[in-house]
Amino acid sequence: MNKKKTKKLLKKTWHFIWEEDSIWSWIVNVILAFILIKFIVYPGLGLLLSTSHPVVAVVSESMEHNEMKFDDWWDKNNNWYVDNGINLDQFEKFSLKNGFNKGDIMILAGKDAENIAIGDVIVFRSNRKDPIIHRVVKKTESGNLQTKGDNNKDSIKNSLLDETDISEDRIIGKAVLKIPYLGYIKIGFVEILNAGLA
Repeated sequence: MNKKKTKKLLKKTWHFIWEEDSIWSWIVNVILAFILIKFIVYPGLGLLLSTSHPVVAVVSESMEHNEMKFDDWWDKNNNWYVDNGINLDQFEKFSLKNGFNKGDIMILAGKDAENIAIGDVIVFRSNRKDPIIHRVVKKTESGNLQTKGDNNKDSIKNSLLDETDISEDRIIGKAVLKIPYLGYIKIGFVEILNAGLA
C-alpha cells in the first residue's frame, strides 16, 4: 500500500472513530475505551501505585456509617474500639474516619504490611469471591493484621473470612482516596452480567 492510500485510510478511520455519528462508531468507541482502560490505564496505574488492583468498587455496606455525623456514629459504636485499645482521639486521626458507602470507588496504593498502620483501610483476599475492604484495628506480634468493618459488631473469623490474622501475601493495597458512588457503574454492570448468565 502506498503512502497516499495509507493516508486516506487513516483519515477515513479517524473520521469514523471521532467524527461519525453512527451506532457502529459508538460501539467501536466503547470497545476502544474498554481496551485502553483494561490493558493500558489500569495496569499503568497498578505499576505506578504498586498494587495489582489500583481501583476497586465497594460492593458491601460493612464500612458505612449510615449517614450519621461522626460524633453520633462514635457514641453508638465506640465500645468495641475502646475495649480493643482505640480511643476517640486516635480514631479521629484515622484515614477515612467517616467510613464510605457501597458504590464508592477506592484508589489503592502499596501493599507492604510495614507501611500500613492501625486505622488504615486495606483491601485483602479471603476465601470469598470478592476481596474485602476493612479498617486495620490491630497488628499481631508476627506482623500480620486484624481488620474490622466500621459497620460490623466485631472482626469476623469463619471459614469464608478470617480478618483476625491477615498475612502480607493476602494484602492487595491500602485505600488512599475515595470517589463517591462512581462504583455503581461497575456494580450495575456486574449485576446485569450475572442476571444474563442465570
